[in-house]
Formats: sequence, C-alpha cells, structure tokens
Amino acid sequence: MLNILWGAMMLIGITYGAMTGRMGEITDAALSSAKEAVVLCITMAGIVAMWMGVMEIARSSGMIEKMTEKMQPLLRFLFPNLPKDHPAMEYISANIIANFLGLGWGATPFGLKAMEKLAELEDERRLGQVADRNSGKKLHILPRGTASNEMCTFLILNISSLQLIPVNIIAYRSQYGSTNPAGIVGPGIVATLISTVVAIAFCKLKDRKRRG
Repeated sequence: MLNILWGAMMLIGITYGAMTGRMGEITDAALSSAKEAVVLCITMAGIVAMWMGVMEIARSSGMIEKMTEKMQPLLRFLFPNLPKDHPAMEYISANIIANFLGLGWGATPFGLKAMEKLAELEDERRLGQVADRNSGKKLHILPRGTASNEMCTFLILNISSLQLIPVNIIAYRSQYGSTNPAGIVGPGIVATLISTVVAIAFCKLKDRKRRG
C-alpha cells in the first residue's frame, strides 16, 4: 500500500512539473534530496550503531535480565495472564527499555521475538482448550491468526512507547541545523507519558469488558 502511495505522489509530482515547465527544478530537487538522504543515513548509522552496541552489552552482561526482575510488578500488572518465567517476558522488557531510551530500531527485534513467543503461548493454550472441549467442557477458542489479549496489549504499549531520550528526533534536529537538538526531550517525555497512560487504560478497559 505504501509503495502505491509513494509511487502515486511521485507520478503526480513529475506530471505536474512537466505540465508547468518545471522539470529542471524537479531534477535538481531529486538530486539534492538523494544526496541529503545519504548524509542523513550515515549520520543515523553512527548513532544507531552506538546505542545498539550499548543494548547488546547490557543484554550480554545480564543487565536486561536484572532489569526484567525489577520490572516484574509492572509486567505483572500489564500482563497478568502471562506466566512469570515465560521467555516472552525478557523480550517484552528489553523492548520497553529500548523504546524508553528512544531506540525504536533496537526495540524492533525484541518486539518481533516477543510476538513470536506470545504466539507460541497462544498455540499452547489453544491445544489445551481443545483438549478440555473434547472432554465435554464448552470453551471459547480464539481462531488461529487472532491476536491474544497479551499481543494486543504489547502492541499498543509498543506503539505508545514512553521515551526518555528520543535519540532519532535529536539526531534529525542536529542534522538539520537545530540550535538546541535536545530541546525536544521535555515535550517528548510529556507526550509519550500521556500516550502510554492512555494506552494502558484502554487495554485494561477492553480487557475488563471482554471478561465481563
């Protein structure tokens, strides 16, 4: 879908430029934008490499595991039906920590692994429910491919993502000549804090309605 949207916008722009006699300006803009994109990618690559290295060191040293233990009260509140020692817990906590530090790129691999483990858990539950149903009990079984409550909660929490240091936005502002690139930190914390609180409240409300 995004390919169609971008392709349509480019086609409209080129067509409009041709009709108005501005093809020279379009060519100049394409070349300058391509150069700017390469420079921005190089700038971001250094920042991403540094913070990804920090996250890998934290994970290898056991810091992520220790922080997961400290986050247990929060994780139990957010995911009350998730087994305490389930492998998804570590990936969820690592995802939350990466998002908290503004490392959206670092959070993505952990998020994918968390979803994979949650899907495996749902398959195990589905098999158990089928066994109970065969014994004569009536149970509501989620169709295969339907997201579980834990999956929905994690996805919404990941999207809202409270951020302490919006690294990528700071890098963008620095690249484009901002006199105070870190000036976005305060507003960013407020905005993401509100979005996270609203996300958690929404998840709890929907879960209560589902159980009711």
